[in-house]
Amino acid sequence: MTDATLDAFLAGDRLDHVVLFLTDDYLDDEGSLAEYGTPVDGGVVLVVPGEEGRRLFSAGTGMDAMEFAKQAMGTEGDVDRDLQGGTCPDCGDRAAFVLAFAEARNEEVGGIYAEGDVIHAYAACPDGTAFSDRWVVGDE
Repeated sequence: MTDATLDAFLAGDRLDHVVLFLTDDYLDDEGSLAEYGTPVDGGVVLVVPGEEGRRLFSAGTGMDAMEFAKQAMGTEGDVDRDLQGGTCPDCGDRAAFVLAFAEARNEEVGGIYAEGDVIHAYAACPDGTAFSDRWVVGDE
């Protein structure tokens, strides 16, 4: 996928945006949510301003974005660096959806936040397991 907006987000240039990846199975029947994003293999990726992203996440999944993120933080997993999936730490299945946001470098906080902008990614397996991953922008 060569989506300039997603590339900018992954480079840390869209810190005020949210990324959503929803598999085809998670898209609404009318396909209206897909109209906001870029089709990719097996789903759609949306890169939108934060508040709109949280609203679209709720519309697409039926969950509150911040509540989902809190739940997912309790389990570490592997989210793909392109934010188009991930692997469930419990069963090994692919993620049904991903929600991600970025946080600006913050040396005062320390840890990885002192190293650069940090991407926070939250995903869910079709069986309902929620998990999270985070990394410094540019790290592989």
